[in-house]
Amino acid sequence: MTDDAKYPPPQPAAPRLAGLVVGDPAWLAAEQARLLGFARGARVPDGFGWLDDRGAVRDDGCVHTWITCRMTHVFALARLCGDRDAADLVDHGLAALSGPLYDREHGGWYTGVDGDGRPLSAEKSAYTHAFVVLAAAGATAAGRPGARDLLTRSLDTIERHFWSEAEGRLVESWDLPWQLCENYRGANANMHAVEAFLAAGDVTGEPVWHARALRIARHVVHEHARAARWRLVEHFDAHWTPQYEYNRNRPDDPFRPFGSTIGHWFEWARLLLGLHAGMPTPPDWLLHDAEALFAAGVREGWNVDGEPGFVYTVDRAGEPVVRARMHWVLTEAIAAAAVLHRVTGNADYQYWYRTWWTHADEVFIDHTHGSWHHELTPRNTPAASVWPGKPDIYHALQATLIPRLPPAPAIAEALRRRLS
Repeated sequence: MTDDAKYPPPQPAAPRLAGLVVGDPAWLAAEQARLLGFARGARVPDGFGWLDDRGAVRDDGCVHTWITCRMTHVFALARLCGDRDAADLVDHGLAALSGPLYDREHGGWYTGVDGDGRPLSAEKSAYTHAFVVLAAAGATAAGRPGARDLLTRSLDTIERHFWSEAEGRLVESWDLPWQLCENYRGANANMHAVEAFLAAGDVTGEPVWHARALRIARHVVHEHARAARWRLVEHFDAHWTPQYEYNRNRPDDPFRPFGSTIGHWFEWARLLLGLHAGMPTPPDWLLHDAEALFAAGVREGWNVDGEPGFVYTVDRAGEPVVRARMHWVLTEAIAAAAVLHRVTGNADYQYWYRTWWTHADEVFIDHTHGSWHHELTPRNTPAASVWPGKPDIYHALQATLIPRLPPAPAIAEALRRRLS
């Protein structure tokens, strides 16, 4: 870690949950169980619904594929942790992904469906399909019926329509019949493809998926982010030319916000470490770049605007743009700190791990109504300008598991091997 990111040794976190220390293994297990209890209420006939602040499904009748995938994934992790009741929820998610959320006419997955089963949008996105792969890989590791077939079909769809061998990355989206490809490339969808490819490669044993994940990381991080002083470039045109002004008039877009998203710096850092640990001969730059992204995230994201917490986005010069605090940004910072401490042994990362879990316990974890507040104002009061309600537990649940597992293989496969 660079010198300007170092701080004094950590102090013990405040106790919670019947005397358990925040961030310690027993506390993490208790928080995991608490999150899963909240998430069980998301089940609806066509998948998993969007939960509100109290854990009730929103009454708009819509089912978003990415939420169904994330919930299927976390219930697969729960099953691998020994939760027998989670098996039925995993199977329910698999049925939704093989049924109402799947386009039987053209193949591939809708972004979601409304209450009448109609597609929510006229596109098929790489982001959505990456999460289908992740859900299928987790369910395969959990040994659920039909999961491996879903994994095969989803990887085949990625291969046919999204993976560009010439670019070494994924294209962003198509129309429903796979005729028109969007003139945009995004780092976010490609980041989640890296996550999905690592999970798929670990479950199938096929090294091509780790190799492709490495190609994506090399382009997005080692080339573009490094050249931009580790301020991750999020938006590109079809030729992978950076588009620094993209969505300037929509700075808080939930999926494509203007500028650079601090949480992605930490998320990429964690994924680079997974690649480094999961490949037989990884390049040295993976560890270096992970540490550089982490240091930049601390330097330009944490407590930088006069209020505690991480800002959501920064501009090309590193100045805050959207100052709302997002729960997922904090969870990814926690996870990256945990993995970096495990890999390097550097006590600075343990300091940040303790600091951020304490911050989560103080302002993000909803000890009254369950789950985490997904968005806070800069003064750390609940907000809903970008993410109303508490849509899913994917980021928070993974933050309770990653500190207890090795950096590779991916989470589901690591849990499966621990049980075998």
